Amino acid sequence: MTTPGADKDVPEAVEVVAAVREQVPVVERRLHPVTPLRRAWAPVAVVIGWAVHDPNQAQEQLTRLTTLTLLIALAVIVPAAGLYGFLTWWFTHFAVTDTELRIRTGLLFRRTAHIRLERIQAVDVTQPLLARVAGVAKLKLDVVGTDKKDELAFLGEAEARALRAELLARAAGFAPETAHEVGEAPAQRLLHVPAGVLAVSLVLTGATWGSLAAALVVPPLLWLATHSVWSVLATALPLLGAAGASSVGRFVGEYDWTVGESPDGLRIDHGLLDRTHETVPPGRVQTVRIVEPLLWRRRGWVRVELDVAGSSNSVLVPVAPREIAESVVARVLPGVTVPPRPALSRPPRRAGRCVPLWWRGYGLAVTDTVFVARHGLLRRSTALVPHAKVQSVRLTQGLWERLWGLAEVHVDTGANATVTARLRDAGEAAELLRAQAERSRTGRRDARPDRWMA
Repeated sequence: MTTPGADKDVPEAVEVVAAVREQVPVVERRLHPVTPLRRAWAPVAVVIGWAVHDPNQAQEQLTRLTTLTLLIALAVIVPAAGLYGFLTWWFTHFAVTDTELRIRTGLLFRRTAHIRLERIQAVDVTQPLLARVAGVAKLKLDVVGTDKKDELAFLGEAEARALRAELLARAAGFAPETAHEVGEAPAQRLLHVPAGVLAVSLVLTGATWGSLAAALVVPPLLWLATHSVWSVLATALPLLGAAGASSVGRFVGEYDWTVGESPDGLRIDHGLLDRTHETVPPGRVQTVRIVEPLLWRRRGWVRVELDVAGSSNSVLVPVAPREIAESVVARVLPGVTVPPRPALSRPPRRAGRCVPLWWRGYGLAVTDTVFVARHGLLRRSTALVPHAKVQSVRLTQGLWERLWGLAEVHVDTGANATVTARLRDAGEAAELLRAQAERSRTGRRDARPDRWMA
């Protein structure tokens, strides 16, 4: 039984609810009180930057300073830095509304960022070493259409996790009044990389030995040629830094790597000193690459890398047995099976006239769900692109390739990345171009919506 005028009352009720929500004041919050200590370093960093930029003049100025002058300078700089940190913290606010996250910053020049909740890709919680000691965390947000991450630094660790859960719940479509009650979705562990396996994998990586060899060989040769200490230091320090980053740096960053599955995506926790909690958002992975360094193959280890639209997260599995890695890939790309190595067809033998020897590392396979291309002999890399993520398909043919009846097919994804099927037969490439365009259209039509907590 219906009441006359009931249909008219529904829109009026919706308007009343919307009006009430608009009248509800937005509660702005400040960052953690420890934040001023972090921001107080900015003026000090300016002074250090000036000294590094012109060390000679800085040394001359320091030699002219007396003890009294130096003490007076410290008495001025330290309180000024503290005041700067306090004011920047005082004038920074954030608030979560029904539709967006607002971040208001600026001491002299005001800036307000309006981040639409439905455009949030991922929310990561990171804890540098000193932040872990202080019990605070940094919240980083990946948003569609932006290259730079917005962040809230710092929040209390519990507050950061609660805010992350609320933002993910609202991005999933939960009502604002219930989003804070949803809490953090539980995660099921899929993978954990032992520290010993990670260390051995880095030792067996060619980049580690190449950087170390360059750091040990180049500086002595440069000294014999120039006899300049500054030239040797200017060359040796970056090489040693590169060697450390490719071994010790990666070990520290990828230590205790754990992958878990939750309704809001795959969660990645890692880090020895700086602890990072990242999220691989569902439906946003454009490309998955399975990398096999030469010295890993005997052990059956692989590395899994990602291209994610609107996100800087690029590593899914630093090292793992191939079977385990493929099971994790199946969670990132539901319904996708990684083709076995024999299923990837090589280019025709005449491709060796364009690229001698290395053409043997190229391969191609196309399944009902993904476009698969492989390249590399020493460091083999197999890229998988779901048909639904293909933005465009291109065929290119250089002069030398045209002479031998070869062509290359390029598949462009939404993460500004390209996967290429190299040195294919020209007729095969033309058919691949036509068929892939059709597969991409049907793939996008049948793809599941990209939603959180689906």
